[in-house]
This record gives sequence, structure tokens and C-alpha cells, in this order.
Amino acid sequence: MTVKPVKPQLKVVLVDTNAKVVHEWLAAFADTPEVEIHKGSILDQQVDAWVSPTNSRGRMDGGVDGVIKRHLGAGIQLRVQRAIRDRFEGSLPVGSAVCVPSGATNPKFLISTPTMVHSVQNVSETLNVALACAAAFQAIHMQNALEPGGIRSVALVGMGAATGKVPAQVCANLMWTGYTLFNDYSFEDYDDLRTTIVDQLDDLDSRPEQERVRIQPPTGRSRG
Repeated sequence: MTVKPVKPQLKVVLVDTNAKVVHEWLAAFADTPEVEIHKGSILDQQVDAWVSPTNSRGRMDGGVDGVIKRHLGAGIQLRVQRAIRDRFEGSLPVGSAVCVPSGATNPKFLISTPTMVHSVQNVSETLNVALACAAAFQAIHMQNALEPGGIRSVALVGMGAATGKVPAQVCANLMWTGYTLFNDYSFEDYDDLRTTIVDQLDDLDSRPEQERVRIQPPTGRSRG
């Protein structure tokens, strides 16, 4: 596994209509003041990319996916599903993402990352929020590697906190884990990212619910 230090120049906005999620974000991200936190709709955020929690087939038929599809038009689902078909043989694994042009000026890109396999699934007992959040940031890293500076700002909602039934505090802490992982390291691909997260968070259900977990570099690896 190759792990590289990353110092992204990226504006990160967390926004949700759920007051409980916003409250827990404020606690979890209290020591990362560079992250903006707002109560409201992602549609109001003027950024380069929106992140939409989705399912493995990219069916934008509910939740934030549905809101974004109605806003950007049906063509956005076709672009997402085409990318999933071309890059992942039609099924997007949890812990991966696709980044597609939105067809609009705001945002320029939509990043779709699955928190669940099916459209409606309880993921409260899984690591899916951390995997999805980290994958979204990995997609930004990969897009900017192709087009330097293409994504300088991004907005994310509370992943898994609605349809996925993830408690607000758990959602906030796992998203903090995904954000700090991106802030600290860059991975060559989604497989390496997933392996690292699962290896270190596999015992999460035995830890206190309020605990935040910062991913450490794999044994024997340094930042250099």
C-alpha cells in the first residue's frame, strides 16, 4: 500500500436540514474550524461539487439523491449510472465513488458514493458512513489529479442519517474519520482505502458511541 501526505486546498461545507446532525457535527468537528457547518439545503451551497449518498446502482429515487435529481434533471442519474457501469461494471461498492459533470454551473460536479447497496437499507450497524465519506474525498483527490484545481470546494450532507438510520452522533463521528483520513493521507485506489478503514474500525461496535477514531497509517508505513 502506498500512503502519501496530502495538504489539500479544499473548502469543505457540511450542510443538512436535520438539526440533530448539525448539532453533532459542531461537536465532532470542533477542532477542525476550517470545516463550515450549516443547517439548510445542499441546493443552496455555491461550491464546485455536491456529494450525494446513493446506492450501489446509482438509482436516485429518494432522499438527497431524489432532491438533487429533481434539481439537476433526470440526465444526472444517467451520467451517474453510466459512470458506474463503465468503471465498476454496474455496481458501485460501498467505499468507492464516481464523480461526474453535473450539467450545471453550480455545482460543476456531482460525487455519488453509496452508503448502502439497496435504495432503502438500515446501515446503522456498519462502517458504511466512514467508507462513503472517505470515498467521496478520494474521488475529489482523483478528479483533481486529472484536472488540477477542478474541485476547490465541496458540500456534504449527513451520510446515512436519514434512510440509513445511523444515529446523528455516530454519523458525525464517522464523517470526521473520513475527513481526517483525506486530510492526512492519499491512497492510490479505493481498494487500499477500504482495506485500511475496515482493518482499523472493525471493532467499532465495542467502542463508546461518542468516540472519534482517527485512522493511522498501516503498520510499517510512514507519511513520507
